[in-house]
Amino acid sequence: VQLQASGGGLVQVGGSLRLSCAASGRTLSSYGVGWFRQAPGKEREFVAAVALSSTSTLYADSVKARSTISKDYAKNAVYLQMNSLKLEDTAVYYCAAVQLDLRGQHMGDMSLYHYWGQGTQVTVSS
Repeated sequence: VQLQASGGGLVQVGGSLRLSCAASGRTLSSYGVGWFRQAPGKEREFVAAVALSSTSTLYADSVKARSTISKDYAKNAVYLQMNSLKLEDTAVYYCAAVQLDLRGQHMGDMSLYHYWGQGTQVTVSS
């Protein structure tokens, strides 16, 4: 599967963005999908994930109350809606896929994700 992340941009504190992860080559019904981000000078970290079956989601504590991840089978895409953006949300955001039905905290383990898209830059300004 090939993944294409998009939807990043420059947004003010308190604003919203919807990131998209479009898949090609295979249907996302066979994959769990996660979003990860990497800020300058920091390690890549988990943001959110949706399970292969779409019955389970997981969020990092830092975004949990203001983010929603969803799968759109018709468009073969996964979306990450982020609201009330903060300066610390500034990072390059990557989507990744895994052909396993991960559950619980395993959904946030980036070492389990085999397929990665290129990143999309999110910059939150004051």
